[in-house]
Amino acid sequence: MVCAGCVRKKNVQNTMLKNLLDVCGSSIAFYFFGYAFAFGGDPGKKSFIGNSKFFMLGMADESGIEYAHWLFQFTFAATSATIVAGTVAERCQMNAYLLYSMMLTGFVYPVVVHNIWSPSGILSSSSPDPYLGVGMIDFAGSGVVHVTGGITALVSTLLLGPRKGRFHDDEGNKLQEPKTFPGHSKSLQMLGAFLLWFGWFGFNAGSAIDVDSDLSLPVIAAAVTNSTLAGSAAAITSLFLNLIIQERLTGEPKYRLSSAMNGALTGLASITGCCGLVKPWAALVIGFVAGIVYHISSNFLESRCIDDAVDAIPVHLAGGIWGVIATGLFASPRELQFWYGIDTDVDHVGWFYSWGRGSGDARLLACQVIGLLFIIGWTVGMMLPFFVVLNYLGAFRADSLEELVGLDISYHGYNPRGVPREQLEEYYSRRPNIQRRADFKPIEENTEDDKDGVDHIE
Repeated sequence: MVCAGCVRKKNVQNTMLKNLLDVCGSSIAFYFFGYAFAFGGDPGKKSFIGNSKFFMLGMADESGIEYAHWLFQFTFAATSATIVAGTVAERCQMNAYLLYSMMLTGFVYPVVVHNIWSPSGILSSSSPDPYLGVGMIDFAGSGVVHVTGGITALVSTLLLGPRKGRFHDDEGNKLQEPKTFPGHSKSLQMLGAFLLWFGWFGFNAGSAIDVDSDLSLPVIAAAVTNSTLAGSAAAITSLFLNLIIQERLTGEPKYRLSSAMNGALTGLASITGCCGLVKPWAALVIGFVAGIVYHISSNFLESRCIDDAVDAIPVHLAGGIWGVIATGLFASPRELQFWYGIDTDVDHVGWFYSWGRGSGDARLLACQVIGLLFIIGWTVGMMLPFFVVLNYLGAFRADSLEELVGLDISYHGYNPRGVPREQLEEYYSRRPNIQRRADFKPIEENTEDDKDGVDHIE
């Protein structure tokens, strides 16, 4: 719903189909080999990649716990993949998107999961011999899910380039002010944000699956409480930060809905990595910083002419990075004992708490930074060549004329109102084998409501 609301009318069907393909392609890829690469292998022996449970073989236990685990982990994989859908919206070819989705969820993402979440992972905190004595802790995926998807989105849009007319005119000259392409429905965007927030409770609370059953209730309660506080703090911070800046620049304060909405999502992405490991006051601090992080990163992308149709990169990449680091700063001793087991001596806690103990121990923070560098390095190292090859073969970006008339008509045969007649005439003249649609209205015949959010390129 967020993606559908953020794009123009002429690309709605295409965007929604890509989100559906994320689920379908991801489930198949994760069934074939994704889950095996992520959680296969000997738990007592460290490895870089899993090597068992392909095609879910050997998982038919009577309790069905492993099947449930597969399903839960698949939703994380699909979430990581769908982050890219909004970033490359309105200009990415359909086949390229499906190939990317299966590549990410079938191979790239599972290796990240294996090394951070699997007991046999090199950086895993659940390993019998964790890295630096503590391992990287990522409670529900600020790094594993959001940074992986966010850095893939950044790489893809850098190679794909911005939408036509967004930052440059028809002759390639840079515009003094970037042109805005308003989405066709703020209501859908807000509906999507509420659905995401509600779904985040299952995302974060469900990640207590590995906690001892006697301790899972307080961890779940902390996870959902902290998620709420961080999302709320980030939304308010982002909203009023934008309000203050607009008032200073223009003298006219404006409450921007997208600032509050994306700020909330950034706060949720940030708290995901430590939602069950921090105190409520820390969740508020994390959310406050997340609101600032969103605003700075979103403006930075625009200043560098990086086109992100739904602001997925600031939300997920910037928010995820802050969430990984925040875990190393704010993870409390009591919550870490619940995470590792009440009988476990927790020697390495959040950096702020370690100073309270008089040690200044930064091992957990060091593990977080190293894990973050691993995620970014591995994902870029795998996805960059993949996108370069697609781009070289001409299979990545949609044809420029198809982009102008909209991907709904070029890929799905649907002709939304509001596409200028001259563009449609040119499109049909270059594609004589495509049956001409007679049910379109030229843009001058539309009502004012129809004109909102459609293509304004003259």
